[in-house]
Amino acid sequence: MRPLLSRITAGLAAAALSAFPYPSPPNILFFVAEVAAHSALHLSKPPSLPPHLLSAPRRRLYHVVPMKPPSSSPPPPLTFSSPESLSDWIRPHLPVDPVASWGAVPGTKSLSNLWLEINHGETSLELKPNSQDDARGEKDGTFTVLRVVNVTIVRIRSSRGEVLVESHQLLSDGTVRHRSRPLSEKMMPGEAVEEAAHRAVREELGKDVVRILPGSYQMRVEERASASYPGLPARYILHSVDAEVEGLPEVGEFSSEENGEGVEAVEKAVFVRRHFWKWVDVDGIIQQS
Repeated sequence: MRPLLSRITAGLAAAALSAFPYPSPPNILFFVAEVAAHSALHLSKPPSLPPHLLSAPRRRLYHVVPMKPPSSSPPPPLTFSSPESLSDWIRPHLPVDPVASWGAVPGTKSLSNLWLEINHGETSLELKPNSQDDARGEKDGTFTVLRVVNVTIVRIRSSRGEVLVESHQLLSDGTVRHRSRPLSEKMMPGEAVEEAAHRAVREELGKDVVRILPGSYQMRVEERASASYPGLPARYILHSVDAEVEGLPEVGEFSSEENGEGVEAVEKAVFVRRHFWKWVDVDGIIQQS
């Protein structure tokens, strides 16, 4: 640093003396020397800051990165190797033991049916807390089992504006189950509503030409007891569409054979053999699952 200051001082003095072509008087030399010394002293000091900046506290700059909450993936679906293992698991999770009545009471389905629904992905079982504020878990008996089903409802309309309703079903055990509801079908995993609607028409009515009416889709969620499995709470996610189906009788009542459910029935499972249909006014539909 000092050699640099010396060179600067010498340069300033030489520049000042070169301005005089004749020998400089003593007072000029003294003045030049004083200016050079003052310049060297000024250059050796660090640059000064305004008082308000000197007194201000030092600030640190931070780059704020928004934090995302950890994603909680849903628990894997419950699976069971056999209807017996399902029975052993589900009985302690119900307030009462209604399993013995499943399939024995006319119009209900058996435990084997529920096992098939779970294995095919049509139904899933979840443990629901009895209280939303109770997180103690299953060990304290604070959870009950909930049957969760996605259902596609197809409101088939006639040229007269009526809606096709399934009045009742004939089951494989000879009993009759009353329905009074539009065509409906439990959805398979990953199945779109339109795909499920076409499958329902094909399996229950034997028809392939289906036109889904644009803008007719509606969705709602209901929680209530299962009609097929009394005593088992259920959550129904209902996806409904309006449709037109070619080739159906538009006058009077008629029946159709089931083409899908009975093929994969197992021992003690109850399945639908035949569907019975009729046309009704829209106001006459009873929403029942």
